[in-house]
Formats: sequence, C-alpha cells, structure tokens
Amino acid sequence: MPTKLKEVDVVIVGMGWTGGIMAKELSDAGLTVVGLERGAPRSDAGFSVPMIRDELRYAVRNELFMDVSRDTLTFRNKPDQRALPMRRLGSFLPGEGVGGAGVHWNGQTYRFSPHDHGLRSRVEERYGKSFIPRDMQLADWPMSYAELEPFYDKFEYMAGISGKAGNIAGRIQEGGNPFEGPRAREYPNPPLKPSLASEMFTETTKKLGYHPFPRPAANMSRPYTNPDGIKLGECQYCGFCENFGCEANAKASPHITVIPAALRNKNFSLRPHAWVTRVNLTPDGKRATGVSYTSVLTGEEFEQPANLVILCAYGFGNVHLMLLSGIGKPYDPVSDTGTVGKGYCYQVATVVQAFFDDRIFNPFMGAGSLGVVIDDFNGDNFDHGPVGYIGGASIYSASLGGRPINQRTVPPGTPRWGAEWKKATAHWYSRTLQMSVQGSNMASRYNYLDLDPTYRNAFGLPLMRMTYNFTDNDEKLSAHLTTVAHDIGRAMGPTHLGPKMPRRAPYSIVPYQSTHNTGGAIAGHDPGKSALNRYLQSWDVANVFVMGASAFPHNSGYNPTGAVGALTYWAADAIRTKYLKDPGPLLHI
Repeated sequence: MPTKLKEVDVVIVGMGWTGGIMAKELSDAGLTVVGLERGAPRSDAGFSVPMIRDELRYAVRNELFMDVSRDTLTFRNKPDQRALPMRRLGSFLPGEGVGGAGVHWNGQTYRFSPHDHGLRSRVEERYGKSFIPRDMQLADWPMSYAELEPFYDKFEYMAGISGKAGNIAGRIQEGGNPFEGPRAREYPNPPLKPSLASEMFTETTKKLGYHPFPRPAANMSRPYTNPDGIKLGECQYCGFCENFGCEANAKASPHITVIPAALRNKNFSLRPHAWVTRVNLTPDGKRATGVSYTSVLTGEEFEQPANLVILCAYGFGNVHLMLLSGIGKPYDPVSDTGTVGKGYCYQVATVVQAFFDDRIFNPFMGAGSLGVVIDDFNGDNFDHGPVGYIGGASIYSASLGGRPINQRTVPPGTPRWGAEWKKATAHWYSRTLQMSVQGSNMASRYNYLDLDPTYRNAFGLPLMRMTYNFTDNDEKLSAHLTTVAHDIGRAMGPTHLGPKMPRRAPYSIVPYQSTHNTGGAIAGHDPGKSALNRYLQSWDVANVFVMGASAFPHNSGYNPTGAVGALTYWAADAIRTKYLKDPGPLLHI
C-alpha cells in the first residue's frame, strides 16, 4: 500500500522553469506547495571548473538528460507503421533533475510575435481560408500578445535577459528587431559582445537589405541582480553552454533563480527523486485528489493529496501523465476527435556552413545565445503568397564555441576518414562560420502523441508514442529559407560553401535538431478542439493546470522558452487572482 502523506494546497510535478516559477509564485501567495522532481537535486554551486568542461561526460554521454533506460518514447512517421522505442537520445534532449532542460539550455529567449498569437485569423485575413492546407490544424492562441506582454517582461527581468529592444511602446529602436511586438521597456541587460562571425553576418545581411539584431540571451552580459534578489555572474564566453551547466552562474537557469527564491518560503518543500506515475481523480473523473509517486532511490510508493495539481514536466511528460491518468479525451486522428495528444509540433531546422581560408574565428570563445538574427522571413514579415506555405524562420549565425570532440566541420569533398580528413579538420577548425534556419512548424492531423500499446517503462506503464513526419508545408518552407541562408553565406565571399540541405520527409529522430517539442496539450477557445483553456486549466478537470510548451497550438521560428515563461506567469496570476477566490472552472463550457 502506498504511504498517504499530509494534504497540501498545491502539488507541482516537475521542477524546471515552469515548476520553479509556479513554486515561487504560489508559495509567495501563502499556499503550502510541494514540488516533485523525478531527477536528482542541484545547487547553485553544482558546476565547477574544470569538471564542468567535460565534453565527453555532458555532450556525448548526456549527463544532464533524460535517462532512456528507465523511460523513453516510441516513434513512427505514420499511423500505419509500428513504433519502436528511442533507445538513445538524438533529435531532442529533454532534461532531467532539478532545473530540467533549463540547466543545459543555451539561453535564447524570444517573445513570440503578435502574428504567432493570432495565427489562423491573420492567415485567413491576408491569404484567405483556402490558403490553409486541408490537414493543417491551424489555430489562434487563446490569449493575445498584448495580454502576455507584461508576463514576457516579468520573465525577462527575472532571467536577466541580455538584448536590444526593437519596439518600445510602438517606437522602433535602432539596432533591435523592428518586427517584434511592442514592449514596455528595454531588456534588463545590454547585448553580449559580438564575435567576428556576428560582425560578418551583420554586415552582409544589412547590405542585402535585411534587419539584423543581437540574439536575446539568458547569458548575462554583465553582473545582474534580479527582482528577487538573486545574483547572477557575468558570462565568461567559455563555449561550454549547450548541454552544460554554467560555471559562472551567468546563465539564468531555474536551479539558480526561481527555485532558490521559492525555497526561502517555509511553505514550499522540494522532493527530488520522486517519479510521479499518476494524477489521482475522483470516481467521476472531474476533480484531482493529488498524485501518486515512487521514490527512485528506494522504490517506496507515496500518495500526495493536494487541492490543486499543476503539471510542469517537460512537454512530453505532461501529455504522458494526462493520458495515463485519464485527464481529457485522447486524440484520434481518424475521427479527428479528442484533444490530449493533439497538435504535436517540432521545428524545421537546417544549417549552411561557410569556410574562409583568410579568416580566423576563435573556436574557444562562445556563449549559448551569442549571435545575430534576422527576422525578415519569420512569421508573416514577408509575403507568403508567392512561396505557398504558412510559417517562417529566424535565420542566424551563432558563436557557441568549438568544443573539440563534436566540432569536426570540413568542406564538401573532404574524405570522411584518414590522413586527409585529419589535416582538413585541423585546418578548418578555426575557419568556419555557420548560418542556421530555425523554421516554424504547424500542427497537422496525423502528427500526434498517444500511449503505445506494446512497450512499457521501468514502472510498467505504457510508453508515450510519437507519430510525426514533415509535411508538404514544411518542405516548401525549408527549401525556400535554406536558399535564403545559402545566399547570405555566398554573399560573405567564402572559400567554400556547404550545400543546401533542406528538410524533407521522412523526419528522422536520430540526428540532433532542437529540443523544441511543443503541443499535445494545447490551449484554445474551444473544449472540443483543445485540452486547456486560456489560463492553461484543463477543460475536463478544473483543479489541474498544465504548463509549458505542450500548450502551444503551433511552434514558431523561435526558441520556445520565452513564451513558456510568459505563459507560466500568466497562469500563476490567474490562479492567484481568479482561481483561489472561486476554485473551479475559470471559463465555463
């Protein structure tokens, strides 16, 4: 029999960005809050030099990531195929442990555009309903950019984002992104120092008539104290950001910002190594009574009663728990009914490599979000009529740092092994620059998540199954915008230029692409088409709220974390100012 624990006001499942924000906001409101994290604890002094600069440990052997020997997902491209388990992480890298993926992230922190927030309405208005492909499940977000702007701002100031505003209260700012939605004020920190690659990309794109701006970064350009009194260090440009924790506490992460701030409150307690297996419901399925979890260390089972359950796991984990617990109706692509598992999206990303015999790029200098971006082909910042697709991409050049195990970039035609390959690797190691295309992805009828009928995890529970493939829309987008990036590279005058390699079906789950998985528990206006209402509250179980990118109706050409943070603060505000006054549905069907 599971041990039944003392009831609390709130139980939070998962302690990454969303769990940390919720823990801080709700414990500040005086509620008794328990945070459950299936991974290990971490402190603000957990990553020290020289151990943290262990590329083999962190970037090859995946120290900070999901343990696929205990739990994974199965994958197939089409519903008529048999899905097989992902035995090794590849296309994406979900985090595990206190801080979640917010520990190993790079720190790119964008706001989604007003166009993204009202996507379907804007597409229909400009291009007509017939422009939308038959199986594309295009939808507006149930909250506008203007409604979320204060919460984008709150996340940026908590995380100390380094950047340059492009639109303050409707006034376009020199050096920022002229296409962004209006913001109330400047970023809390100035941009990071530009690299040679950034300067070259800026100069070239300006000559081509585009509008480059520095990537907004959760890497501190200077020492910073956030509104909670949390002190962050200055970025050292060490090049060990992606896949690593930060040695200087200069990368805003949950385990050094919102979680320590929450732990100052005696009414918040954090329990690592607690693997939640189910949200418990009343017999009629309309109310959650708490969660069941297992201690990863001892195998003991516990039941944690709570008045409010907030799912803050990585997006896959949220959807998986909803399916396992019977929260909402599972999505069926054949009948196009149900909502849980619907709307899974990814991104359509490509890279163009340029090689310069006469330039030296310092490969030992970099930061997670150091780079320059153009938004001229993102969202609806250009005419989609001639290209015939919906969506867009941010196109950028980044200087992440050339870590020696994984950076082995050589020009086309180089032998793949042997003496010539070694010679080319040494020569071009410091002479290469990369342009990246980070394309948006629209929900499609046959891309979805459900429970696998065959495979189970270490707790005997069905694995989650992913069915996903690139669509015609994705292929058109990728072909067009990879060409744009290739043209930018050519305009730089390189010695060699890598080939255009746009994404085409079938999608492969093997090579890394991005950890920007969205959807599956989407928010919307209609309970027949969405799992959550505009406050990220379950339409079906009123005391369950679901945070994170799983709520996105589609994925943008940006990194999702800025929007994830804004949505979490938005939902926390709704809980504090609306739900606690009158517990129950915040919107009635």
